[in-house]
Amino acid sequence: TLKEKPAEAEVASHELLLRAGMMRPLAAGIYTLLPLGALALARIEDVVRDEMNAAGACELILPTLQPSDAWEESGRWSAYGPEMMRLADRQGRDFCLAPTAEEVITLTVARIAPSYRDLPLNLYQIQTKFRDETRPRFGLLRGREFRMKDAYSFHADAADLDETYARMYEAYSAMARRCSLEVKVVEAATGLIGGDISHEFMVVSGIGEDVLVFCDSCDYGANAELESHRPSRAIGSPGGAAPEEVHTPDMTTIQDVAAFIGVTPEAVIKCVMYVADGEAVAAFVPGYREVSEPKLAAALRTDDFHPLREDERELFGGLTPGFTGPVGLRGVRVLYDSELAGGQGMVCGANRLDYHLRGVDEGRDFAAEPLADIAAAVAGDLCPRCEGSLGMARGIEIGHIFKLGLKYSEPLKAHFTDADGVSRPMVMGTYGIGTSRILQTVVEQHHDEKGICWPASVAPLPVELIVLDPGSGSQAEAAARITGGLAERSVQVLTDERSLSPGIKFNDADLVGLPVQVVLGKKLVDGMVDLKIRHTGERRDVAAGDAVGGVIRALEEAP
Repeated sequence: TLKEKPAEAEVASHELLLRAGMMRPLAAGIYTLLPLGALALARIEDVVRDEMNAAGACELILPTLQPSDAWEESGRWSAYGPEMMRLADRQGRDFCLAPTAEEVITLTVARIAPSYRDLPLNLYQIQTKFRDETRPRFGLLRGREFRMKDAYSFHADAADLDETYARMYEAYSAMARRCSLEVKVVEAATGLIGGDISHEFMVVSGIGEDVLVFCDSCDYGANAELESHRPSRAIGSPGGAAPEEVHTPDMTTIQDVAAFIGVTPEAVIKCVMYVADGEAVAAFVPGYREVSEPKLAAALRTDDFHPLREDERELFGGLTPGFTGPVGLRGVRVLYDSELAGGQGMVCGANRLDYHLRGVDEGRDFAAEPLADIAAAVAGDLCPRCEGSLGMARGIEIGHIFKLGLKYSEPLKAHFTDADGVSRPMVMGTYGIGTSRILQTVVEQHHDEKGICWPASVAPLPVELIVLDPGSGSQAEAAARITGGLAERSVQVLTDERSLSPGIKFNDADLVGLPVQVVLGKKLVDGMVDLKIRHTGERRDVAAGDAVGGVIRALEEAP
């Protein structure tokens, strides 16, 4: 164990895994899991394996070292970019250390399942994966080498995929419950994996890298990059008067402009300037919102865009950020958020430095065309499915499931012969869950100021036996009797027989955080041992002769 916080640890779970002796860093984003960490990971992977088998999936092992050919056929060799770990063999042939395995499994199944009688198939592996992160951080949450369960299903039609997808949804929910993680399941973008529909399994956490949007009244939830919302606020102000130019020197923020003119941010039109495919783009949203760049990418139909840089100002004809508006704007591609349609009495940039327009009406002074949903949700927006309000939180993604359709089977020619003798492409799904990420997420969700509080279901070991005086014959005898009795009940024990002070041993036990602690000390003279329940801090005096039974009862109560 480590007494001091390691310098590289930015979040509590990373710090505790290092201090508790669960892992050690080798290089940025690469860790050695020490025995206790490896045991915890094995417990998590046992849970995942149980649920996959119960869902009708079969385990296999796919190669991690994969040739470039299949990736080039699917189009992902270039799409993945620098995040893919690439290498060449001595003949100069290109390979990768795979971040995922859609190509390889598709080629494999194409060879072993030529008929509709062979379908459906659901195959999975638990493997080490690789990703060359730009900035590895947060320990196992964003590493360059990580453990993952990835599964792939193959079907004759979309209806059959729907059935397996529903089973996998339930299996992932069960995995989270058994690992003592509360998850929100949200709609998500399919990204580089591709496909039509996907859902992420997210654990709400302040250190999460994703933003979640969810309803307080129904089960609607979505990643912020895919969310849909209905505004709950009115934009603009009473219209009628013609636009009036207002001198607004050095006022480039929405808050400054709104306060100076005497309106709310809801009455201001925000302009965010971008360059997309070398072309100037002005994105207009209500002043109280931000542009959602994933939504903007979808509206522009390109990922090749970025915020305007200072050296690109000539693309906007010299217009100044903060003072650009839709009235009279020429020579620039525009996109308007849907909420701006019909807005009256609004404030916007006047397209000259240090000036804004007030009293601007959409339809009279400018036409909000084309319209698109390009604005990010804010807390308090209305749910798109019911009358509930939307909330927002950050989350850690532990799992992601996809309906791939024909994304890989068509380019890789994974066909089967149907009952009529017709060759058709297989319909696919893919399902990933990060087991090493779950390991750290459990610690992030289950710790206190003293250390880790492992849930019994995934603890490295269930019990720590603390022998305060290793030289005492009676304590040694009691320790042997208790560990032997627990072994007969298939309960493994971590025994601390170090010649250190009781305080150090107690602190280390709390840091490591096994569910139940058994202390052999002075009370043994009176035939008693001390039991501590780690997650509550509760202590119990138990007769030494009933120590095994006391531990079993305590474990049954543990979360």
